[in-house]
Amino acid sequence: MKDIRDLDIKGKRVLIRVDFNVPMDEAGRITDDLRIREVLPTLRYCLDQDARLILCSHLGRPRDQREEKYSLAPVAAGLAEIIGRPVRLAPDCVGPAVKALVDEMRAGDIVLLENLRFHAAEKKNEPDFARQLAALAEVYVNDAFAVAHRAHASVVGVAGLVKQRGAGFLLKKEMDYFHQAVSAPVRPLAAIVGGAKVSSKLAALRNMLAKVDILLIGGAMANTFLKSMGYAVGGSKVEEDLLDTAQDLLAAAKSKGVKLYLPVDCIAAAEFDAKAVRKTVTIQEMPAGWLALDIGPATVTLFTEALAEARTIVWNGPLGAFELEPFARGTMAVAQAVANAHALSIIGGGDSNAAIKKAGVAANISYMSTGGGAFLMLLEGKSLPGVEALT
Repeated sequence: MKDIRDLDIKGKRVLIRVDFNVPMDEAGRITDDLRIREVLPTLRYCLDQDARLILCSHLGRPRDQREEKYSLAPVAAGLAEIIGRPVRLAPDCVGPAVKALVDEMRAGDIVLLENLRFHAAEKKNEPDFARQLAALAEVYVNDAFAVAHRAHASVVGVAGLVKQRGAGFLLKKEMDYFHQAVSAPVRPLAAIVGGAKVSSKLAALRNMLAKVDILLIGGAMANTFLKSMGYAVGGSKVEEDLLDTAQDLLAAAKSKGVKLYLPVDCIAAAEFDAKAVRKTVTIQEMPAGWLALDIGPATVTLFTEALAEARTIVWNGPLGAFELEPFARGTMAVAQAVANAHALSIIGGGDSNAAIKKAGVAANISYMSTGGGAFLMLLEGKSLPGVEALT
């Protein structure tokens, strides 16, 4: 895969797929501009080459039509303030008015196309829509890892229509870190997998069992494993149809010599509520009807000791209902353990990243991925359509 340094962009029209799907408050103000700042190295490199920058992105979930609350106007203003030069917002992302605006661009100009998902053709990867986007550019750069798992027009369709194409610095960095962590890791390699459902992580778990030395499983998905082992899990969420699958995964870990750890205690509550009655119990003592909402202190100690052995750590998914303060301690404690480990640490997924930030240890994490879905697809051992399209 070529990156932007391999391309001739001097003075050229460069179409860059970015991920400016930033969070906003009800007044339309950006509350976290990290996704904008992450692509600045790519943008500044292009500007140093006197390129004309045409940026395209989606924002939110519009219903395949123009919805003003999803306009990229606040993003254009935010980017202009950050980068210190004007950013023109196009009236649309395709059409005669957009083509005319691009034709008027001079070296160093920046145009941000309006929300791609105002058109159903974007997600459907319709050829005519891709051709209209491609007609704007002499060079195509994908710097949006967070959507690289989507076979959309701006991610896949355009790439096949522009002769000069490659990855931006952010996409390259994401792929390099993942390769370093999973494909060629310093061992022992530990994976922490959490979240609500085994089904959503099943392919990743199967693939990771062939790669990792240590596997920690937490979150609600651990309940399915525990029940498959004969433990009563109260009223906790369980995927009954995957009990046999959980048993197969446990057997596979044993046969491959993978050290697999499950919770040995938990913070249980009578209901899913921050004010609910709660107590710490061992897995053997789970009260009937109660919910396991966080890993307990003994599990924290167990997981922390396991992570102390690791030299590479990959984490996807929280270990409890950390959005509720009484059930955040387990995830926060493991975040601290990852930060303290003498290991390369890669965090992937919105909830996992949020947990790291909430724990205040982001500065001690080697890399926090910008894409949860794309990161999970890589954990599953699959290639990303957006990366394949660049090769």
